[in-house]
Amino acid sequence: MGRRRAAALVVASLAIPGVVHGCSSPTAPPPPPGGGQQIVLDYATFAQTVSPALERRGCSATGDCHGGGIRGSFQLSPPGAKDTLFDFDQASLQVSATARDSSPILTEPLALAAGGTPHPFKPFASVADTDYQAIRSWIMAGVIR
Repeated sequence: MGRRRAAALVVASLAIPGVVHGCSSPTAPPPPPGGGQQIVLDYATFAQTVSPALERRGCSATGDCHGGGIRGSFQLSPPGAKDTLFDFDQASLQVSATARDSSPILTEPLALAAGGTPHPFKPFASVADTDYQAIRSWIMAGVIR
């Protein structure tokens, strides 16, 4: 009887920490950083104004540009095989829901003197550029969810 009692005590002592620490009901996960906000952007506006602006400025060109394969975190379809939906998805990833004017798609191609961030190619000399404004308008029209 002594062995059985000792075995029962061992089992009980091993189970008690699990009861104390692990037997609680599940809780909701914490919200993601930034409050989990996401921006919903309009595809039709992208196709009509933003995609042509990116093409005019050479962003989807081959070689060292975004249409020549993965370049950083922004890839566009090549000029000879345009896929506007793919380009929309890629451009949308370059938009910040919480700081729209600081979105990489706006700051990286903008001249440093105009408030841009480092990027090897600077097609926008100022924020007054019409193609820059087309991209910015598309972003500002997005809906936060």
